Amino acid sequence: MARYVWNQTTWHIELNLSQVFLWRVPENFTLRTEDEPEDVEPVGKLSGHSRKVGHVLFNPSAENILASASGDYTIKLWDVESGASRLTLKHGDIVQSLSWNAAGSMIATTCRDKKLRMWDVRQERPAHEVQGHPGAKNSRVVWLGELDRVATTGFSKMSDRQLACWDVSAPREPIGGFQILDSISGVCMPFWDDGTKILYLAGKGDGMIRYYEYADDKFEYLSEYKSADPQRGIAFLPKRGVNMHENEIMRAFKTVNDSYIEPISFIVPRRAETFQGDVYPPAVGTKPAVSASEWLGGKTGLPPKINLESLYENGAVEEVAADYRPPQQQQAQPPPSTETSKPTPATAPEPSPPTARQPPSGGITDSKTSMSALASKFADSADNDDGDSASSFEEIPKPAERPTATTSSTSATPVNATAAARMEDKTSGPPITKPPTSSAQADVASPPPQQPSASSASAPTPAAESASRSGETKARSSSNASPAAGLAAHLADIKSLLEQQRVQMASQSDQIRALGREMEVLKGRVGDGAAAGGGGDGGEREREMSERIRQLELELEEARG
Repeated sequence: MARYVWNQTTWHIELNLSQVFLWRVPENFTLRTEDEPEDVEPVGKLSGHSRKVGHVLFNPSAENILASASGDYTIKLWDVESGASRLTLKHGDIVQSLSWNAAGSMIATTCRDKKLRMWDVRQERPAHEVQGHPGAKNSRVVWLGELDRVATTGFSKMSDRQLACWDVSAPREPIGGFQILDSISGVCMPFWDDGTKILYLAGKGDGMIRYYEYADDKFEYLSEYKSADPQRGIAFLPKRGVNMHENEIMRAFKTVNDSYIEPISFIVPRRAETFQGDVYPPAVGTKPAVSASEWLGGKTGLPPKINLESLYENGAVEEVAADYRPPQQQQAQPPPSTETSKPTPATAPEPSPPTARQPPSGGITDSKTSMSALASKFADSADNDDGDSASSFEEIPKPAERPTATTSSTSATPVNATAAARMEDKTSGPPITKPPTSSAQADVASPPPQQPSASSASAPTPAAESASRSGETKARSSSNASPAAGLAAHLADIKSLLEQQRVQMASQSDQIRALGREMEVLKGRVGDGAAAGGGGDGGEREREMSERIRQLELELEEARG
């Protein structure tokens, strides 16, 4: 037994002979029985090859159309229902692998003559024929689903394993050249997952399965599965059979030492307990697109797909359109984004954008903003430094919200006024009256250019224009001067606070020196009393002096601290 393939209802097995045997699997058939499984007899044979058959593969779109490759250098296409060979594709040497496109209209083949061919099947001639991998060992090919790309694996002249991607429309050479994998001698068997755009490479005779993500005509390496048990053959389960509740995206079955079959699951490590639509797009279902007679007559179509979310919820199978495309590809197209951005200026005359628009930044605006921020900073630092004053922090009324203005010239005024109010409450310096005056001047100077009459707007005169310009200049100069005047007043108040602290520190120093002198005098008296050797009254007095000295030392330490 060499090869086996499945279609929707029948299991076809090909023996090491020139015939293809057909089996139809009974309903509810299982091998998990206590008794010996019953034998299933073949329901038909396909005869026509003169040598051993090496490969068989069903058409993914047409019903009961089977391709078989033999050692007689031909590929025959069979109508399984009638058992007749309808088409023959002739090669110059033994066919090593074959793969259908998604629509079932073309076949890609690799051959022992090192050629890669793309066949227009119903024309029975190759549409393209190019040089493939240069090595003498076997090469494999797989069609990348609904894409116009094929992937091949083979060997270089130095027996290095290679991977290549080909453009079906112009396959003169591989896209980006041949990619070297390693130097292992086993043949790489490629398998494609059209849902996640991942290519799996299983080495024949080794225990590794590598997988690559296809993006921008490149295969990016993801990871690999390693096992000590080498695989001699491997097959992948259709996407509709994976366990979506465990985030399983693919499942492989490999033969180990010709004694048992081992399942291998590829799982996306996610903790989500809901359906993951990004890794489970609609997959090919169980219904063909066309019948065998329609396909032989020239009709082509993609098979209908099923919504995997319906299987996830254990509901009825829900079919979707055959030309379904993932939403990611539709959002990534650049033309729609540019087309949608063009109509936006046409609908721009709305009242909201002008109100949200900010005035242009310039040197004057930047200087006013920086001065206002600096003034606020100095006001806050003055609040923190005045910790020894009589008023507490809670007594200072904190403004609930600072008013904001539409222009930058008026936004600096509330900052200076608030800072001035804080400094007036906390210090005894002169009141700050310049910022309110400057803001009033700015308010008086700004309304004339903002409220023009209808007659002046319809017919402006040079005199009016010059007056408006002079008014704007005065408003800018006054608003520019107000932060500077406020800053000077804050600096004067800070200097007065520093002078008060200097005087207080000087008085504390004098107090420390007085305490030190008094303590020295008491120590001298205690020493004289001890030398005189007084009686009981003298001892009592000496103890009082010692306590007084101790108290003075404590006060001195506190004053120094």
